[in-house]
Amino acid sequence: MAKFWKTEIPTTDFYAVLFLSTRSKNLDGYAEMDEKTIEKVKLYEGFLGYESIKSGDDGIFISYWADMESIERWKKDSLHMEAKNFGYAKWYDRLVTQICKVNYSKEFIR
Repeated sequence: MAKFWKTEIPTTDFYAVLFLSTRSKNLDGYAEMDEKTIEKVKLYEGFLGYESIKSGDDGIFISYWADMESIERWKKDSLHMEAKNFGYAKWYDRLVTQICKVNYSKEFIR
């Protein structure tokens, strides 16, 4: 499981973008684009962090955001749009994107 948080995890009133995917067999350029987009989004105002997990060809990537405006700016980012176009064309067999408002969050670590 990969994770990154810019700051402490908020406890209320932020957004989660869930990206559920099944990767195709054609992953040419995927790893490089994944690295570039992760590094760029870390610099975005309003981006709080992410968590991801992969199992075989299936993956769940959750990004966390301060507000919908920040999500909309990232959605229109040229690198992000390029990555999405490659994803639709060759990297994914299945994609689901969901945006949720988080009203409550609590983390427990042993």
